[in-house]
Amino acid sequence: NGVAQGRGIKCSLCTKALKKIQALAGDNPDKEAVAAALQKGCRVLSRAMGRLCKWLVKKYHDQITNGLQNGDMPRDICSAMGICRS
Repeated sequence: NGVAQGRGIKCSLCTKALKKIQALAGDNPDKEAVAAALQKGCRVLSRAMGRLCKWLVKKYHDQITNGLQNGDMPRDICSAMGICRS
């Protein structure tokens, strides 16, 4: 059905965006490193993805920051935000 399909696409976009952000933030990032990576991460994505990325970052800023600081996998962070099915 369409909803699961849409969610699958959102899930892979979320995971992709967070992988990029995680790579930019580096290992063991502090809040500043994460904030900088969130800014930069969305910019390097395609326009359509960049829009979704900016929305994710705004809406789930604290969850993404905490997840990255905990060293969680991008997929797990997206699941915690309810975008991917765990």
